[in-house]
Amino acid sequence: MAKQFDFFYDLGSPYSFLASTQLAGIEHRTGARARLLPITLGGLRKATGHQMPPPQQLKYMSQDIARWAADYGVDMRIPGTFPASTITGLRACLAAERQGKGREAMHALFRAYWTEDQDISNAAVIERVLTGSGLDGKGLVAATSEQEIKDALRRNTDLALSRGVFGVPTIFVGERSFWGNDRLRFVEAELRRP
Repeated sequence: MAKQFDFFYDLGSPYSFLASTQLAGIEHRTGARARLLPITLGGLRKATGHQMPPPQQLKYMSQDIARWAADYGVDMRIPGTFPASTITGLRACLAAERQGKGREAMHALFRAYWTEDQDISNAAVIERVLTGSGLDGKGLVAATSEQEIKDALRRNTDLALSRGVFGVPTIFVGERSFWGNDRLRFVEAELRRP
């Protein structure tokens, strides 16, 4: 059986977006499959005592993500609504996962936010984006208010905390963790190990 690796992400994380654009390539080259685990970065930060980065770091991050986007050949920009609340979008991804469409929902919402500068904190925008990607946007947004979906997002965030995650993206191959978009080559090397 092919290996699986865990991909903890938040739609509001630029580095999660960048890493998400590379998942298909890693899967193709290694035969492993990513298990997508949306979490709330805000909840993670609150639990670990991390604050929002200072302005100097945000300026650096803007330049850094532009370099990574160019390196990957990915269209990307800092959205006008940054940071944005991603709770509804993350819940929509979990609702889509119940239909086997979590990957499609994640990519659609990442693209809408980081490429098209759409406000994914707005439920109507989320519905439109998901519908435009061939998903049941209305049904998925409606499901975001279900307790089962709310609990699933909380469980994912609690799982991340219990495994020592302090930022996203964090990828696990077995119990080895790799934090950051810049660690993907180490993830791939670990997946190739016998």
